[in-house]
Amino acid sequence: MHDLELTPPTSPTRASARRAATRWMVNIVGIPLAGYVGWLVSGPVDSVGAALLGASITGVALGAVQAWALGSTHPPVAAWIAATALGLMAGLAIGAATVGYDTTLTALVVQGAISGLGVGAAQAIVLKPRLGNRTIAWPPALAAIWAAGWATSTNIGVDVGQQFIIFGASGALVVTALTVVLPLALNRSVETTS
Repeated sequence: MHDLELTPPTSPTRASARRAATRWMVNIVGIPLAGYVGWLVSGPVDSVGAALLGASITGVALGAVQAWALGSTHPPVAAWIAATALGLMAGLAIGAATVGYDTTLTALVVQGAISGLGVGAAQAIVLKPRLGNRTIAWPPALAAIWAAGWATSTNIGVDVGQQFIIFGASGALVVTALTVVLPLALNRSVETTS
């Protein structure tokens, strides 16, 4: 009995935060799969049309994966999916055109930053009712995080010359780890309003 007293019980807050963070890890697989499906349909991102088509498919798939990953704390699912798709469409179309569809490390970091900014801005609109003014940090944070995702995938030797829509699994690992703050913030907002 004495041993039981030395081990503090896990609080519901800690347990729900751990569940939220664990569930978010599905993005490690969801991001590259969503990107690959979009790329299979659109082909290489070498024009505005390809960027828009590929990003729309990738954005819908990624938005759906993320909505599931956010669990019961998710924002409205349809709005989240639409925001992710529209943000990625705008971000990738602008980002890829800005760098002339180049696939150098610098070009992909810039493209990733612009794509992340687009997704972050659109998602922030959906997050604002739940997270308030804190959502202003989401677009620049996601821009930096997506730039890091592209830098990671490029640096490990992914054949980025194929002009993918989004970074691969190594970049997804980095992005997922750095964006785990989102499900934790949503989880906390649910607990404070309960």
